[in-house]
Amino acid sequence: MSFEKLSEFNNWTKEDKDLFTVNVIKGLVIDGVSKANSGHPGGPMSLADFTYILYSEFLTIDPDNPDWQNRDRVVLSVGHTCMLIYSILYMCNYISMSDLKEFRQLGSLTPGHPEIETPGIDANTGPLGQGVGMGIGMAMAEKASAGKNKSNRFTYVLAGDGDLQEPIALGSSTLAGHWKLSNLIMFYDKNDIQIAGKTSRVDSTDYAKLYESMGWHVQEIDGHNHNEIRKAIKNAQSSKLPSIIIGTTTIAKGSFSLENNPKSHGAPFSEEEIMLTKNKLGLPQNSFFCNEDIINHFQRNFNTLKDKVKVLDQSFENKSYDSKQMIKSLSTPEFGSQAMATRQAFGISLDEFAKKFPNLIGGSADLDGSNCTTNFVKNYGDFSAENPKGRNIAFGVREFPMGAIMNGIALYGNHFPFGGTFLVFSDYVRSAIRLSAIQNLHVLYEFTHDSIFVGEDGPTHQPVEHTMSLRNIPNLLVFRPADSFETYYCFKTIMENTNNPSALLLTRQKLPKLNLEQKYIEQGVRYGAYVVHKEDNPEAVLFSSGSEVHLAIEVCKELSHKIQIINVPCWELLYRQDKSYIDTIMMKECNKRISLEAGITSGWEKFTSLNGLNIGIDNFGASAPGIDVANHFGFVKDKIKSKIEDYLNE
Repeated sequence: MSFEKLSEFNNWTKEDKDLFTVNVIKGLVIDGVSKANSGHPGGPMSLADFTYILYSEFLTIDPDNPDWQNRDRVVLSVGHTCMLIYSILYMCNYISMSDLKEFRQLGSLTPGHPEIETPGIDANTGPLGQGVGMGIGMAMAEKASAGKNKSNRFTYVLAGDGDLQEPIALGSSTLAGHWKLSNLIMFYDKNDIQIAGKTSRVDSTDYAKLYESMGWHVQEIDGHNHNEIRKAIKNAQSSKLPSIIIGTTTIAKGSFSLENNPKSHGAPFSEEEIMLTKNKLGLPQNSFFCNEDIINHFQRNFNTLKDKVKVLDQSFENKSYDSKQMIKSLSTPEFGSQAMATRQAFGISLDEFAKKFPNLIGGSADLDGSNCTTNFVKNYGDFSAENPKGRNIAFGVREFPMGAIMNGIALYGNHFPFGGTFLVFSDYVRSAIRLSAIQNLHVLYEFTHDSIFVGEDGPTHQPVEHTMSLRNIPNLLVFRPADSFETYYCFKTIMENTNNPSALLLTRQKLPKLNLEQKYIEQGVRYGAYVVHKEDNPEAVLFSSGSEVHLAIEVCKELSHKIQIINVPCWELLYRQDKSYIDTIMMKECNKRISLEAGITSGWEKFTSLNGLNIGIDNFGASAPGIDVANHFGFVKDKIKSKIEDYLNE
């Protein structure tokens, strides 16, 4: 059908209305990318049929409230196709036509990849594969919320060839199959084209067999056939397994000359191609064409949806937790007087928080004993299809999927997720941490074995650059506590900072207790830095964190010089304080400035200036008992004392 017969639109068959509405959506995509002079038109055109059917006929949403808690979730993992979703959200009345015309412009609701600030967007996507992990996290969170009760809420993931080429997607998918997440439905837009050409250049995987082997319900369809799409979604909704619908599609479907052409992937169509494509699609030549009849047809089920919203609000129990009240009810654990590794203090603290925070869930990447989450497992059990109320998440050796799933859990709401592994493996999960920070998600990354003092495991397992690397991620709070009580107060502060992800860096080796009042430690943690050894008119100021705070105290006791010692458990919180407090900590009037941390020194210049003494480890570690490694790198009391004396006597 053509726009020339639009006056008779209401008399068209439903099939013709559907096909023309899809063409209108494609026209909006083409015009949005053209006006921005950048973007991806081809992928949205191959994905348009499935997405249109999903939103107009199957998706449970509140037409009046895109943030309605009981909605189905949609994750556009293939994030570069976002002009399609924006066009759909316009049809839902969630965003305006002016928003479509501001695609990829500063401050608009239609950025170059989806962001949760846009009404109707459930996750920031674009780094391929992570949307699959976040979608699995959402589906897992819904299962955990529903427990043994049947839930009719679904999470839909829209994925492409590039998504499934990223190992993060497959690592997450194995968990979804293992957990039998029947409320998860993924559409794989298999157009077999990527930037560099046909996918056959780089991939010959049979994804149907692969996903079947991972415990998924698998269907293969023509991704442009509306009846096959409908049937596949219905089958997926009734399956007892997570579902993947593999839709064979054509990139730039409906274009004049760019169908199945990699050139359509990431560049606007030429003016001639736009004109000829609109002729082929039966669209008028004017930009951003859409009329009321088209929108009314798209919204044909919205009145029914509004009625459904009222019913579901009565049938679903949405739990809300008063974090402030739960924090007030906490009791500081008994850590005893003996030296204790901060990872062990974390485990004890976790037990206390888990009792008071029923929404706290999480686990380790196959390191329960090392991350000290064993007691959590014992008390609350593993999450599984048979035990959806289990609060421990056994991630297996899957650090990156762990992070993406945690993000999905946090995006879904209701739960506060944590995940643990060794600090050296934070590299594996870094991209997920970055998305945690961009989306302001309240998640906790527990990283143990935080320095060369790991010892015998050698340089592959001894983090050197990782602490500073994490501090460089905007909006991430990085905590490195110096003793058991400080570990607990770091955890407590993390629970209070609900708009930030946090990383908690913990020791394997035992540390003594700081000889300070608990209230003073707690306040110091909240401020990000505090004085642990004070001097009147000090000759130098020394900044440290974590296990090295104790080393600094020991060294300075034996020096004839007066040195004030500052413990900096969280740089980011320090720089949130007012100028007067920061000035008190920084002591700019003191010219001699020293840093001490068992990691790279780059970055400490922020505290010590370029003329300061930065004591650290600027090369990889070695395999030996921890004390031998420390001695080898000069990270013991006598050698550090000598360095400081030489510096102060210059």
